[in-house]
Amino acid sequence: MSEWNAVLYDNKHDFVAEYGKGLLEFVPKNKNQSILDLGCGTGTLTSQLANFADTVIGVDSSANMIEKAQKQYADIKFMVCDALSLPFEKQFDVVFSNAVFHWIADHNALLNQVHKVLKSNGLLACEFGANGNIATIENAFMNVCRNFGYEYNPKFNFPTSEHFADLLKKNGFMIDKIYDYDRPTPLKDNERGLANWIKQFFASDLELMSEKVQDEIIKKVEDLTKESLWNGSKWTADYRRLRVIAHI
Repeated sequence: MSEWNAVLYDNKHDFVAEYGKGLLEFVPKNKNQSILDLGCGTGTLTSQLANFADTVIGVDSSANMIEKAQKQYADIKFMVCDALSLPFEKQFDVVFSNAVFHWIADHNALLNQVHKVLKSNGLLACEFGANGNIATIENAFMNVCRNFGYEYNPKFNFPTSEHFADLLKKNGFMIDKIYDYDRPTPLKDNERGLANWIKQFFASDLELMSEKVQDEIIKKVEDLTKESLWNGSKWTADYRRLRVIAHI
């Protein structure tokens, strides 16, 4: 995947962290505990987790995100790190992760890593895209790309709750809560909202194209999705989320 645009992410897509605040209520407050924020982005939720524990570490695969996080929250430890090769073992009481797991193709390997870094009785609190998430946007983008001669290969892993529950059990987790739900998400910047979203989350596909073709593709996607996602003043992305609370 191409490197993330941390400024665009914070300025136009801060809803990612804002909606993630609801997940914080499942994290116990205990100053003696240690928390790993897996896929911390620019550190917004990591900074709030720091109120829950004396030891909090944020990790992300994007160097741009980690650089911005470290500048904003200098008193928190951040690391560039691959979620499938975490350099910890039985070190954390809680692994927290918001809007990350759907970027990782191998959920079995991911849960194996999460289990590895958790202490006995450790907690996993995560939320990410569920089966059917952004289906309208992604299908439109895929079809338009193909019409322009570009092959779009879906990059997201949006599981059903049943499938993910099976993986949790296979990797030694006991499930406290697991459920999916629709979460229509208004996008910032009025008529530019969907274009900004596409530029952020389909960046690795767009970078293969000229700027002119990018603009044409985005316009076609807007045309295809306008009836269902545009209300005359703002775009609303068709988000569907999977929330998981589990322990070992």
